Amino acid sequence: MELAFERRGTGPPLILIHGIGHHWQAWLPVMDRLAVSRTVIAVDLPGFGVSPGLPDPIPYTAESLADAVESFCALLGIREPDVVGNSLGGYLALELAARGVVRTATALSPAGFWSRSELLYCQSVLRALRATARSLPPDQAVRVAENPFLRAVSAGLLVAHPSRLEPAALVAATQALAASSGFDETLEAFSGVMPPAPPKAPITIAWGEHDRLLPRRQAVRAARWSGQRVKLLKGCGHVPMSDDPELVARVILEGA
Repeated sequence: MELAFERRGTGPPLILIHGIGHHWQAWLPVMDRLAVSRTVIAVDLPGFGVSPGLPDPIPYTAESLADAVESFCALLGIREPDVVGNSLGGYLALELAARGVVRTATALSPAGFWSRSELLYCQSVLRALRATARSLPPDQAVRVAENPFLRAVSAGLLVAHPSRLEPAALVAATQALAASSGFDETLEAFSGVMPPAPPKAPITIAWGEHDRLLPRRQAVRAARWSGQRVKLLKGCGHVPMSDDPELVARVILEGA
């Protein structure tokens, strides 16, 4: 399906997939670093960013979103790309690896390795963040983003270093979260998300040392599932791209 995306650089294709409620701009801190040697394509998932929602009656599930990414790549004529995802996007990257339709997959703090209580916690936090984003008038969202203390309160659950997050980026992310038409149904579908089938392509899993949404103990389960050690992103949170762009870009390029 046709999805909104940003393309930069030249070289083998590298697809970037954001998490729930986010948009392709989540990858801006690392895109130019990756684009030195790769054709980087950051995509808005259906119902997120400025991409249209899934057509009726297709439900918002991890499988249908993975289908959309697979169809998007086919539409662009890209076969077996390297894919990278964060959170929900990380799960989608692993799902595409399980299907054998990608060359490699890199997952940053992927969803799906939670216990029941951790899942409920994740859903509760994301609902609260969504409600807050929808309640903020635009001028107040700007004031929150520009105030160091309020920025830390607003973004501290998702990034380890809110001070490194550009105010304009936080405002844009807040607006994207508030406007995500696919958010509620996708979040409900998290209840059925379990680790995907074994991968048919090489994978890399990396976890933020200070991930407060999907705590890093979930990385232990991811390591058992994958049969390999999970890399620790030191000093990073759940959405690590702004916390340490150089580290995140290096991990991505080493995996791809």
